[in-house]
Amino acid sequence: MIIKTSRFGGIEVDSQLFLNFPKGLLGFPDDHEFALIQTGENSGFYWMQSVGRPDLAFVVCDPRLFVPDYKLSIKPDDLAAIGLTDAEGCQVFVIVNKVNDVLTGNLQGPLVVNVSTRVGRQLVLADKRYTTRHSLMRIPSRPEQVSKTA
Repeated sequence: MIIKTSRFGGIEVDSQLFLNFPKGLLGFPDDHEFALIQTGENSGFYWMQSVGRPDLAFVVCDPRLFVPDYKLSIKPDDLAAIGLTDAEGCQVFVIVNKVNDVLTGNLQGPLVVNVSTRVGRQLVLADKRYTTRHSLMRIPSRPEQVSKTA
């Protein structure tokens, strides 16, 4: 299926890569369907692009790539809402933001997705070990371009 994006124009996305959030996301309760688009061949980052709004997209990643001991305690009601009885069948993503030269992840509001059905839910954790702007990595600085003078 071709979806329109403000960043990439129209792109072909396999509908098997669509995620459905029946309750939307925090701040975006009316946006339910998103396409998961890989940012690069060996990248752990993805664009989560709204299927219905070309201007709405988030960068997401698996938080365990950067915080190996990140653990969620998912309530049974939250698991049931995405069709699971235990956390074994879920994939966790966090929304990534750039703050100056640091990529941060919202570890307090993870996205939990049922791998089989691709139905997801955003959680709000009470665990104070995690923040909405948890530092994931520093962006390497690019070497300054040397100007040539004649």
